[in-house]
Parts: sequence; C-alpha cells; structure tokens
Amino acid sequence: MIRSVVLGTGSALPERRVSNADLEQQLDTSDAWIVERTGIRFRHIAGPLETTSTLAADACRAALDSAGIAAADIDLIVLATATPDQTFPATATKVQAMLGIDDCVAFDVAAVCSGFLYAVQVADAMLRTGIHRRALVIGAETFSRILDWDDRTTAVLFGDGAGAIVLEGQESDADAGRGILATRLHADGRHNDLLYVDGGPSTTGTVGKLRMKGREVFRHAVVNLAAVMTETLVLAGLDAGQVDWVVPHQANARILDATARKLGLDPAKVVVTVDQHANTSAASVPLALDVAVRDGRIRQGQIVVLEAMGGGFTWGAAVVRF
Repeated sequence: MIRSVVLGTGSALPERRVSNADLEQQLDTSDAWIVERTGIRFRHIAGPLETTSTLAADACRAALDSAGIAAADIDLIVLATATPDQTFPATATKVQAMLGIDDCVAFDVAAVCSGFLYAVQVADAMLRTGIHRRALVIGAETFSRILDWDDRTTAVLFGDGAGAIVLEGQESDADAGRGILATRLHADGRHNDLLYVDGGPSTTGTVGKLRMKGREVFRHAVVNLAAVMTETLVLAGLDAGQVDWVVPHQANARILDATARKLGLDPAKVVVTVDQHANTSAASVPLALDVAVRDGRIRQGQIVVLEAMGGGFTWGAAVVRF
C-alpha cells in the first residue's frame, strides 16, 4: 500500500516579536490577564514586506532542507490559509514561483485554524492515488492584518507565521510502516456567528475584521477535539495509550489542558508553543510540529496525533507514524 510519509518539516516567523508587555502600551490589558486566560506570552507580527506567501516560502525552504530534496522534486503544493496575499490567484502559486518550480499542481484550501488538517487529508488522498509523488503541505497566516487592534479580547490572541511539511508517497508495510495512518475531518456551518470575519468580496467588498465569542468557542473546541481525536485513533487501530505525542492547534493553553484531561492523556505528551507564538491559525499545527521535531522530542517511528478546530466550525485530526 502507498502511505504519505513525512520527509521533513519547516517553519518561519516574522522578525518582529511582540510581548504582552508591549501590548499593555496600546490596549487595556496586562501580562497577568493574558497569561492567566490564554497562556500566551509572545507573538510575532508581520512587517510591511512580510506576507503570507513570503512566510510560507521560507517555511517550505526549511522543510525541503530538512527532507534533503530539491524544490524541483515537488509536484504538488497545498497551502492552507485564511489570509491569502490576494483574493486570487492562489497564494500557493506565488509560493511555487518563489521556490522556482516551473510546473506543479498548486492551490489553496480555506478552513481557518483547521486548514492544515484539511490540506493534509487532501494531499494524502492525492499522493495515495500515485498520480503525485511529493507534496509541500503548508499552513501560513498573517492574522495581524485582520485583527481589530482596539478589541483586547481578540487582539492579544493571534500572531503570524508559517509551517510546512514535505510528504512523499511510499510503499509501506500495512502494520508497521511509516506515514499517515488515518485522517478525519468535520464541519458544522451553523456556528458561523461564533468565530468569523465581518467582511468579504461578495458581501461587504472589504477584508473585514475578526470577531469571536470566546466562551462558546472554548466549549465547542474541547468537545469536538476530544471526539475527533478518539475517532481518528479508532480508524488507525490505536488507542490513546499508544500515542507518543499530540500536536494540537495552539489556540489557548486552557483548551489544550482541558482536551488532554478529557482524553486521559499525559500533559507531558502535548506539544505546546502557544506561549511563544500565540494562535497562528492554519500555521499553528505545522509550526508546533517543526519545533518538536527540531528539538528532538518527535522521532522516527513514533505515533503523533495532529488536531485542530477553527471557524466554520471546522475540525479534524490526523494520526501519523513519524
């Protein structure tokens, strides 16, 4: 059977790093308030010359270097983002050009914070057909461009960044081979008004700003994430006790803690970077994954669960034998 194997990981962050103390200068907030409610201490904010595509391209270069392959070996690019450079063309095609790839399939997916999981499932399905062999799967965002910087309840939560992985379709042993073992995605559009942007080309003709009802989102996140992780492990023929690492969407430290408790997971097995990067939406899972790979926590052969929930609502998970 063909499985999609992770060959390499990469990430990129804007140069400007903003602390909670920095935000105290412009918002009615405090470091203690932000840390207590979210666990966030820092975030990176894109400068005038930093865009979703430039961050994505930098993350891809790091992932390609980690994988030890050339950009020309890529024949598929799937980029998850809610903050594209332009309404069209797809930001993935801009990344393609930046990497010097003359021709490959390149497109965006939009599922907000779950976008990377959606992109992983799409790329996995395309690789398993054998039509494509190597893919760059990217999550990249510049959420600072759509924040209402007068709203302390949302402005403190988000940051900018990008993460990427290189996937390769390989013949794999059904029982012990590396690669993506199972994925599962969900969506429920009835909850649009809990987390959304109040603009768009076909409605207001403007980009709009992010709006969120945090308490309601928290409640749905804990229930949905625990359920989809269990569901995906069952599809993979595994249980929570066999998981080496969980790499969750980095939205809020309290959501991470509550989800781990609901599943009976050891919190020490949960990769946490929200304190350093805040919520980077579609970028948060691949960014956190890259951090844990590079610091040596995640090693080849381990079972890793990726999970996320975002506006829509959308949510999903993937189980990978790394």
